[in-house]
Amino acid sequence: MRRRPSTMITLLGCGGLVMALTGCQSTADGPGGTYATGGSSSAAVASPALEDGELQICFTGDYRPFSYVDPETEELEGIDVTLMSDLAETLAVDSIEWVQTTWSDLMTDFLDRCDLAVGGISLTEERAEQVAFTEPLIEGGKAAITTCGREEEFDTIEEINTTATTVITPIGGTNEEFADENFAEAEIIRFGDNNTIFDQIVAGDADVMVTDAPEVVWAAHEHETLCQVNADEPFSEAALAYMLPQNDTALQDAVGAWVEEIFADGTWDAAVEEWFGADSVFAAEHHD
Repeated sequence: MRRRPSTMITLLGCGGLVMALTGCQSTADGPGGTYATGGSSSAAVASPALEDGELQICFTGDYRPFSYVDPETEELEGIDVTLMSDLAETLAVDSIEWVQTTWSDLMTDFLDRCDLAVGGISLTEERAEQVAFTEPLIEGGKAAITTCGREEEFDTIEEINTTATTVITPIGGTNEEFADENFAEAEIIRFGDNNTIFDQIVAGDADVMVTDAPEVVWAAHEHETLCQVNADEPFSEAALAYMLPQNDTALQDAVGAWVEEIFADGTWDAAVEEWFGADSVFAAEHHD
């Protein structure tokens, strides 16, 4: 029987949230570089990250359905929150320290103090120069979301990239990069609160947002006046994965093996069903 990690919530004085929730490398070429595929899972892994029985996990807490901190209750929820608890049990880790960061500071904070980074992170070549990645958890590039009835106005990049369009994007990360690269003619609103960003479209303060297809599917499900435009045929190809230290191959192996297990034993499907539905294209049966 797996032992459950202990649970504790603490607020850092600098405003970030830390939640303590008490471990043969093979690789494959992925969309952003090389990622660990793992061997057989073992609790007794010779990893510096696991020597003290605690994993430090970076997350932004503003990207549902993957990680989210409720601003009123400070409770942490999301697909990756559920899955990291399972990982801790699999590796016999005593506790998880959740280290809240921002998309702009994600890489700096990860390299400085974290063993993993989770929460809907795009696997990119730039990031892969500094970190290792698990195999992709979800395949799906950038897609648009707008108010229902306007889908045909924004189903191509060219239609969005006009002076008549107001595009909203969170600050930092690949969404802002995509907006800067593709929507030079449009007005771009750089919004600092990813938790309420879709409300700006509902209120009419922005026309459209382009983000990762999983978030588009979730947001359209959550907001009855919003509709996804092209989540099934996104503007780009991309993958979401977990970040790991490049120099900790034992941790890469253990987490890689665990990823294989959760797709095979139903753990992944159970975690995503609440957010995407049982018949989602993100279910394990669609995973390559």
